[in-house]
Amino acid sequence: MLQNYIRIAWRNILKNRFYSILNITGLATGIAFTILIAAYVWSELQVNKRVKNVDNHYIIESKWKDPNMGYEFATVGMLSKALKEQYPTLVKNYYRWDGITTNVSLGEKAFRESVQIGDSTFLSMYGFKVLSGNAATALADPFSVVISDKIALKYFGKTDVTGKVLTMENFGGSKHDFMITAVISYNGDNSVSHMLEDDANGFYLPLESASFFGRRIEFWDNPFIVSMVELQDGVTPQQLDKPIASLLKTHSTQQIAADMHPHLAPLKTFHLEKFNGVVKRMLYTLSVIVLFILLMAVVNFVNMSVSRSSSRLKEIGVRKVLGGLKKQLIWQFLTESTILILFATLLAFVVYLLVSPAFGQVLGKDLPRLNAFPLYFMAFPFLIIIVTGLVAGLYPAFVLSSMQSVDSLKGKLKTAKENVVLRKSLVAFQFFTAAVVLISAFIITHQVQLFFSKDLGYNKEFMISAQVPRDWTPAGVNRMEGIRAQLASIPEVKEVTLSYEVPDGNNSQGINVYHASADSTTAITSYLLSSDEHYATTYGIPMSEGKFFTDPGMKVDSSKVVINEKLAKALGWEHPADAIGQLVRMDLARTPFTIAGVTKDFHFSSMAQAIQPIFFTHIKNSNIYRFFSFKLQSKDIPGSIAALQRKWSELLPGAPFEYKFMDERLSRVYKTEIQLQKAAYTATILSIIIVLLGVTGMISLSVQKRTKEIGIRKVLGASVSGIVTLFAKEFMLIILIAGLLACPVAYMLMQKWLDNYAYHINITAEPFVVTLLALAGVTAVLIVTQTIKTALSNPVKSLRSE
Repeated sequence: MLQNYIRIAWRNILKNRFYSILNITGLATGIAFTILIAAYVWSELQVNKRVKNVDNHYIIESKWKDPNMGYEFATVGMLSKALKEQYPTLVKNYYRWDGITTNVSLGEKAFRESVQIGDSTFLSMYGFKVLSGNAATALADPFSVVISDKIALKYFGKTDVTGKVLTMENFGGSKHDFMITAVISYNGDNSVSHMLEDDANGFYLPLESASFFGRRIEFWDNPFIVSMVELQDGVTPQQLDKPIASLLKTHSTQQIAADMHPHLAPLKTFHLEKFNGVVKRMLYTLSVIVLFILLMAVVNFVNMSVSRSSSRLKEIGVRKVLGGLKKQLIWQFLTESTILILFATLLAFVVYLLVSPAFGQVLGKDLPRLNAFPLYFMAFPFLIIIVTGLVAGLYPAFVLSSMQSVDSLKGKLKTAKENVVLRKSLVAFQFFTAAVVLISAFIITHQVQLFFSKDLGYNKEFMISAQVPRDWTPAGVNRMEGIRAQLASIPEVKEVTLSYEVPDGNNSQGINVYHASADSTTAITSYLLSSDEHYATTYGIPMSEGKFFTDPGMKVDSSKVVINEKLAKALGWEHPADAIGQLVRMDLARTPFTIAGVTKDFHFSSMAQAIQPIFFTHIKNSNIYRFFSFKLQSKDIPGSIAALQRKWSELLPGAPFEYKFMDERLSRVYKTEIQLQKAAYTATILSIIIVLLGVTGMISLSVQKRTKEIGIRKVLGASVSGIVTLFAKEFMLIILIAGLLACPVAYMLMQKWLDNYAYHINITAEPFVVTLLALAGVTAVLIVTQTIKTALSNPVKSLRSE
């Protein structure tokens, strides 16, 4: 019997190819997008899941009285070690690391790389796979290095490289060879190898190498060390609160003990919760979007199935007259809808295989292959097939099969009235969803454009920056200043500055600033930025009053500082001019500083937070630097970069010229928002496709059912435009109702999203008007193209259509 149901279903599908293709395509589009987003969400949820004993692993985060005073993801260097040594019944193991960037070279190959200097427990705590080398002794020698398999392939083209040597440079300009003692593989994304960076660190040095790089790790007064602990089985994070407080009070400085409050954050959820849960919010948002898209596709399928079912009344009547049972008719309709959904699901998996690499690039993450998913994922397509098949087949299966045979043979559907209200409601839901998604995409795009606008308080156009070799001594600073002058002299470069920071939100640390005549209890927490006197002119930061340290070319007084308007007002000077010449202190220096200038406020970090107070010191005050920033001539950017690279190679031989445009650095700051924008674009395109497929099918069915009516109207004198308008009014009313419902929903959703940013756009009427006009315009085109042929045809043919 089942074979007979399938045979008849296949004949009906072939007989109505057009509608079958529309139905399968629309549903396959929704299912494919659902699988793509589900794959992305699942892969994000798998971060850290493959770490050994992950339920017992924690990161020691720090809450400060003022968030600008220190790093959230770091604590004092000795804390985790002391916890392990003094509370072994609570803490099983620990790992600390200090992150640096340095030049790594192999012969002529040289790259700027991220490096972790940390404890030897790294290899035993987290269960990373050791491809070659001895994990127990790999980090025993001060000049040993463990690398990842990707780094091994990058430098050597193979992974069996134990015993090979790489050369690294410290901040004094000295170089030393480091022997590769092990090669590891991560076995999945994790927050140990890349806590905050997009790309994983690939170099792991022993703690004993810290002195070569001038790093201070095992100290109670250094609050900038990433610290991780593994708790004993059954121990809760709350059990460490008192031991942590006791250790800080006993060993740390009074200020750190008073202002810093460490707590344990689970490693298992760290990736989702960091940066105020921005990743989790994005996953929720994408999940809601994909749910609406899938519902649109299912609704489209159901609507088409319900609409097509009424055309089969005579078939039902004939089968009942010939002895067909009600349950046989029910099984027939359910079988047909299930077969269509099965085809759609199979097509969706084919689409996933074809587009997942490109979609992964859009979201900035490699999507897993189908065989990488757990077995329980197989329930998802079966659930869609069964549920959608039942929903789509219920109406024709139970309602139409229950009709009297005489009514069926006459093609009458008096009781259900062809369920016009149901069909129109389903179409309205599709337009509603498409409108919400399209409006949201408009607003997200405008907000992302604001992130990259020219109104950042500085000029990012034609700006590139590159890290430089470090010699953090007075002689090293003088040398780099001389190189800066030579680089600035080439015609392709307008201006160059040497600094420790670029405007990407990564400042060295927060400091307390207060009046020289007051005490530290009145201090204002501020960003500390270190640069030369060319920083403001290179980045186009306007001065409100005074000078940026001094006039270019004049001798610099390292006791001079520059502040922004935000800090000036926080210190009590309403007018920036009042701050010039005033003496201030900061908690890291004994002598006071003189304010030489006040800059206009500018966005140094993300627009998710308000502009912060900024305190500039000259690089000669601390003798630290990291970046050359270049303002290029705008005529020929590739030519300017090529000329700059030649000059760089001449002045800094052996140092890689790895530059980034300012837009690229901002893209890293707003990575999640950009991913959401791209996903919204994709969802918008798919929702419009599904809507158009549904509208196409509905219009075609409506025209087909009203062919005789169109003929009568033409005989009675109706014009072509009047007939087209007849169909248009029906759908335009649906769009209007859907739009009126969608606009307030989209407004509330987007306003809540924008509230996460201290600086955001104002929602105007433009996205709502453009969206509704676009949907109406596209629908009108479809209506005209499908009705014009029938409206122009000979009315005699229309009257003979039955």
